[in-house]
Amino acid sequence: MNNSVTNTARLLGAGLRALLVLTLVTGVIYPLVVTGIAQGLFPGRANGSEIKADGKVVGSSLIGQAYNLPLKRGQQTPEPDLKWFQGRPQNGLGANSVNTQYKLILSGATNLAADSKVLVQQVKDARAAVIKDNSVPGYAVKPSDVPADAVTSSGSGLDPNISPAYADLQVHRVAEKNNLPLAQVQKLVDEHTDGRTLGFMGEPRVNVLELNIALKDLAARK
Repeated sequence: MNNSVTNTARLLGAGLRALLVLTLVTGVIYPLVVTGIAQGLFPGRANGSEIKADGKVVGSSLIGQAYNLPLKRGQQTPEPDLKWFQGRPQNGLGANSVNTQYKLILSGATNLAADSKVLVQQVKDARAAVIKDNSVPGYAVKPSDVPADAVTSSGSGLDPNISPAYADLQVHRVAEKNNLPLAQVQKLVDEHTDGRTLGFMGEPRVNVLELNIALKDLAARK
């Protein structure tokens, strides 16, 4: 009986020591080492790829933002603030009802099939809106001018980038709304256009948040 109790106590002691060691290694040491390496080698990415403007964090280069006007009384869907460059449609899984501080949307695609009548109508409505919003005196947008990323959301619904074609399409409208020379706004787009990663991966892209920060600075200097 005494031997049985002794063996049980030894097993419990060994198990407790193993638990403490594993907790220390995997729960404390390993996270600290990984965090230290990440902060040392690529602190920007480790901290969420933050973008700062006027000395404060205004977003992440990896997450798209909406540029809308405040909701009017009785309005369910906000109107886009057309003085800013607009990103891709955010037709993800819907509104985030938990964390409303930053009015985030849930990440995810629409899960609508290519032949879905709902999706087809969404694309048609989005194209009509793009044509209407970006047609200004002296510059008329044609349906064939509207690129795919202007009327469809990404797989995550949070794409921070748009194609150079979509950015170029918005230049006339943004210049007019901000009373800026067209050439200066086009130059901003050109300066914020990134090529393919390593020259062959992905597509050329424009980060909308970074572009709008530069636009804000340009408008403040006029």
